[in-house]
Amino acid sequence: MATPAGRDSTLLPELAVALGDGAVVTDPDRLASYRTDRAAGVPAGEPQAVVFPRSTADVSAVLAACHRRRVPVVPRGAGSGLTGGSNAVDGCVVLCLERMDRVLEVQPSDGWVLTQPGIMNSALREHVRGHGLWYAPDPASKDFCSIGGNVNTNAGGLCCVKYGVTRDAVLGLEVVLADGRVSRVGRRTVKGVAGYDLVGAIVGSEGTLAVVTAARLRLRPLPPPPVTGVAVFASVTDAGRAVEWAMQTSTPSLLELMDRASIAAVEAFKPMGLDTTTGALLHTQSDLPGQAAAAEVDIVLAACERAGAVETYRSEDPEQADLLLGARRMVIPALEAAGDWLLDDVAVPRSRLADAVSGVEEIAATYGVAIATFGHAGDGNLHPTMVTPRGDAEARERAAQAFDAVLDLALRLDGTVTGEHGVGLLKRPALGRELDDVAVDLHTKLKAAFDPAGILNPGKSVPLR
Repeated sequence: MATPAGRDSTLLPELAVALGDGAVVTDPDRLASYRTDRAAGVPAGEPQAVVFPRSTADVSAVLAACHRRRVPVVPRGAGSGLTGGSNAVDGCVVLCLERMDRVLEVQPSDGWVLTQPGIMNSALREHVRGHGLWYAPDPASKDFCSIGGNVNTNAGGLCCVKYGVTRDAVLGLEVVLADGRVSRVGRRTVKGVAGYDLVGAIVGSEGTLAVVTAARLRLRPLPPPPVTGVAVFASVTDAGRAVEWAMQTSTPSLLELMDRASIAAVEAFKPMGLDTTTGALLHTQSDLPGQAAAAEVDIVLAACERAGAVETYRSEDPEQADLLLGARRMVIPALEAAGDWLLDDVAVPRSRLADAVSGVEEIAATYGVAIATFGHAGDGNLHPTMVTPRGDAEARERAAQAFDAVLDLALRLDGTVTGEHGVGLLKRPALGRELDDVAVDLHTKLKAAFDPAGILNPGKSVPLR
């Protein structure tokens, strides 16, 4: 087969020798499944190959070979992203890390685990549970998202209201730079301020600065079984106000929101006996020991009642608690089943949450688009999701306009255009609206310092002007 114009015919044979049999894939049918992440309607190019390293040395060999030839490299984990952050570009090599899925070391006394990036979040959590320890960040996609992807997007999750996002759990990283050099940044200690915070820069950089080949992650003792509470509201605005008040008096381990459209979608997808006339639900949990958990949940529910909740209740039974929270975890699959969907991810100060949810309702009415709003209310992170009839191009265009209007709403409320899913391709134009000119200049120079040839995940994350 002839080599396409502009491609070096020696690259793939060199990679095949370096990585071994079966690690370099060029079959068009297999390439197609590695072109995109889960984001709908986001452009993707045609890769020339997908490679599957098993070690840091393999990753180094791939990057060195591509760097010499100025071939773009798109790092990829499980492909569960929602912004096109791992979408291929034309002629690139997709560097898929799914085979680097081993836990390398657990240090219970020091409270950390060292792991390769390809392991699934839930598998890592289960592994450290065997040591009586707990990895806190828990994205809703934890069963099918990888730790490397979590690091690259600074993923959040349901527990981040109390325990923070992925960056708060990363102590150190092993990374491979664009030219193939390997570095270990960060530390093994709980504290440390030697040098610039390169870990903080790489976490959330979406594979544009370096490729993560190992992560040292902070662990915690296993928490006791949580106590769960639910508050029912006639209005999603009342629920937003309840969050503001509740977080002034407590720090629950979870505080999650579902609006009426989310509730209806879940009930249609998997009937659970939910009241689809309800304006909103707030789910809360506390993992404090003993009776303190019930007391903390009662504090949150009291704030909900003060904000106008029409009903509140709590459960200390773990099975019933899982059932109550199951509806929240079911929202994204339910919306996927309901039609074409476009999921947003914004965050606002908690004091502006009520304004945000009411503003989203106004945007839905303005553009004639069904929008289901749910998310991590305790830290102001919302996922307004536009749902349109399948294949309806005109409705899809209105949904795109509503999506952009939600981003502008978040910025007007002193928020951000992405709370946890990253920028990718989907939000690159909006990033330039959030950052000032000096910040854009610093982003550009930081990218050039790490990747002067510009081969790592080109076109992603760095803001446009």
